[in-house]
Amino acid sequence: MHPMVNIAIRAARNAGNVIRRSSDRIDTLSITEKSKNDFVSEVDQQAEQEIIRAIRKAYPDHAIIAEESGASGQNAGNDYQWIIDPLDGTTNFLRGFPQYSVSIAMKYRGKLEHAVVFDPLRDEIFSATRGQGAQLNDRKIRVTNRKTLSGALLGTGIPFREDQDLNAYLPTLKTLIQGTAGVRRAGSAALDLAYVASGRLDGFWEYGLREWDMAAGCLLIQEAGGILSDTDGSENYLSSGNIVTGNVKIHQEMLARIKSCS
Repeated sequence: MHPMVNIAIRAARNAGNVIRRSSDRIDTLSITEKSKNDFVSEVDQQAEQEIIRAIRKAYPDHAIIAEESGASGQNAGNDYQWIIDPLDGTTNFLRGFPQYSVSIAMKYRGKLEHAVVFDPLRDEIFSATRGQGAQLNDRKIRVTNRKTLSGALLGTGIPFREDQDLNAYLPTLKTLIQGTAGVRRAGSAALDLAYVASGRLDGFWEYGLREWDMAAGCLLIQEAGGILSDTDGSENYLSSGNIVTGNVKIHQEMLARIKSCS
């Protein structure tokens, strides 16, 4: 395993320890509403600092972009950038809904190179390095080989923020659910993407994600043999925040159905 993945795993586990220790005292936590229905707690901030501390100890000169503290070390010529979501699924965590994760990705010269998504409740580490495949707790994982959406299980995120367009999303839900085994909206995009990579979901789509929500999961899917695109078919998903993904055939059919809605 690449040394940077080992550092990311260590950092994710440190953050996971903070999250687990706090899960039985949720009613005492300091919570702030960043925007309507978008929350941050002291646990998000403490977990993020654990991750940054571990990365800075190993790689003091690397750039970091983190959900809560923003960008640091973005000096000209810095080829390395870490992308951190310390608690993806904060609302779930605050409600005691057991679906949240730690997401850490690393870019080198603008390309995703390493990824870790950690589920602290199930003690599951999803990891990947470009060109070396993807793993779940050291076991190699692949996307499913399902050939059509018939009987497929899909994941999604339903728009809930004021800056998201629910009316644009609903037709895609209507068309994509037809003939499938169902659609799941679990509330942690990083885990949803990891589940596509590991074959637990056949496909996934969502609008309006942030890069820290999806960067690690995207590399996991690529290394597990999956395809990703923006919902318009381009490769701008990391910047647009709109994503559709699955194996080659599932992605193709999902994308065609989504395009039929426009």
